[in-house]
Amino acid sequence: PRIHQICVRSGSAPPRHCPTSTMGKKSRVKTQKSGSGATAVVSSKEMMNFISELLQKCSSAAPSAGKEWEEYIQIRGLVEKIRKKQKGLSIVFEGSREDYFTDLMSWAEENNASCDGFMVTNFGTEGYGLRATRDIKAEELFLWIPRKMLMTVESAQNSVLGPLYSQDRILQAMGNVTLAFHLLCERADPVSFWQPYIRSLPQEYDTPLYYKQEEVELLLGTQAVQDILNQYKNTARQYAYFYKLIQTHPAASKLPLKDSFTFDDYRWAVSSVMTRQNQIPTEDGSRVTLALIPLWDMCNHTNGLITTGYNLEDDRCECVALQDYKENEQIYIFYGTRSNAEFVIHNGFFFQDNAHDRVKIKLGVSKSERLYAMKAEVLARAGIPASCIFALHCNEPPISAQLLAFLRVFCMTEEELKDYLLGDRAINKIFTLGNSEFPVSWENEIKLWTFLETRAALLLKTYKTTSEEDQSLLEKPDLSLHSRVVIQLRQAEKQILEKASASGRAKRLHFEKKLEEGAPLPRYEESDIALLENTGADAKLPIILRKLEEVEEGQEIQVEEHSHLLNGEKVLYEMDMEANRQ
Repeated sequence: PRIHQICVRSGSAPPRHCPTSTMGKKSRVKTQKSGSGATAVVSSKEMMNFISELLQKCSSAAPSAGKEWEEYIQIRGLVEKIRKKQKGLSIVFEGSREDYFTDLMSWAEENNASCDGFMVTNFGTEGYGLRATRDIKAEELFLWIPRKMLMTVESAQNSVLGPLYSQDRILQAMGNVTLAFHLLCERADPVSFWQPYIRSLPQEYDTPLYYKQEEVELLLGTQAVQDILNQYKNTARQYAYFYKLIQTHPAASKLPLKDSFTFDDYRWAVSSVMTRQNQIPTEDGSRVTLALIPLWDMCNHTNGLITTGYNLEDDRCECVALQDYKENEQIYIFYGTRSNAEFVIHNGFFFQDNAHDRVKIKLGVSKSERLYAMKAEVLARAGIPASCIFALHCNEPPISAQLLAFLRVFCMTEEELKDYLLGDRAINKIFTLGNSEFPVSWENEIKLWTFLETRAALLLKTYKTTSEEDQSLLEKPDLSLHSRVVIQLRQAEKQILEKASASGRAKRLHFEKKLEEGAPLPRYEESDIALLENTGADAKLPIILRKLEEVEEGQEIQVEEHSHLLNGEKVLYEMDMEANRQ
């Protein structure tokens, strides 16, 4: 059978710190209570004015540097006004979320999903997860979910949402938003096929969309804060846009959201999707589509390898055990090589032992620099933009092959640039740029590691606290869950930057010694080129394109013809969707 790997990059499982929620029988409340207990009615005109103001604020040009926090406070203020007016209007379910896990398992069994060998259990601080009810061997197929149980962009098109989807370009372009509305429409339908799944979802999440303002403020000065502010702005803009659309578009007239569509509803739906969505192949296998995968998305994360795939022959999502599990042990899956910033933003948890943690760093060659054209050309030949988002990693080496190549070019002299553009075997030399064994020159290595050491040290100075001060705060017993998560993230960023700076210093001293000793520069032979190339169909690409995990949507990164590559592999059925990034 054709089995396709699923890379759980976009948060396909619930937050590790999922709060116990209260979801049960649906009871929609169409009025809200004022402080005196009388029914307060919000006129549609008054609400539409608030919504228009929010849409305008969220659609204005990006604020100037340093003004992002001020903009966030203004947007948040408008949202809080809207939430206050909408109090009591959201759909809520009675009872405990746990009450519906039995229904979830029965529904799964009725629809030919696997239900033997595990059960949903509360694991305390990790939230709900799957517990083995028998011994499970590593690589044993223990969980499968057929397509008909999945909530997908295709099932959304075939639902009550279909008419609006066919006429709205935002829904067509953004599968994650389509899934959020699919979820809301089905939640409002008491006889929906997916009710057992929807009722088993948390009522609230720990994504930054649920943070208090003072909790977000703890991240000021960090590398992650801009993504969190953008996430909030994007969500508010989408909410305002779709509120107006639902009230005015003829194709939305039959949507169950027309009477009641609150910001809290949308925040819940967006968080449900961003913590769970994955890419699966369409039925004919020709392309990928986004999906929510019931039951499987109860698994929590640990380090390891991707063990979930899509079997096109049996048309189902399949998961094999990551390791041996004894009866009563929690069953984990690996979500993918995500940083803790991505886990916090898209999944709502901080993973303490993250082997793939990294900090984003934006670097670029200044267009005003005299050698800009030459540097940009060498970088272009290596498949790297002149301005790019890279990553500093938590382990050695702290930089990827792509960042090493960029820094080498960034620090080249005019003569070195000429050599890589016009010199003997210039084309072949491009292949060595990302290989640590073949320095451009000792001087170039000294320059690049000095730059890294200095840049990391400068970034550390932007934080308002030290790692030690963060540790003291984390020892306070009364710290809120969200505050604890953001301080852990803040501390982890600093530790990565501290390691990168120390690594830069050690490398600089090493190469200064090489220069002082007059050590001969390692030279590659023609036969070495084969070792520097990718294999198979992608042999023409430089090695530096093999590791593109730091390339993200929304940045000024152009990968054009190489956009189908991820770590040197074709990603036709791998999940690499960055949730809620617009």
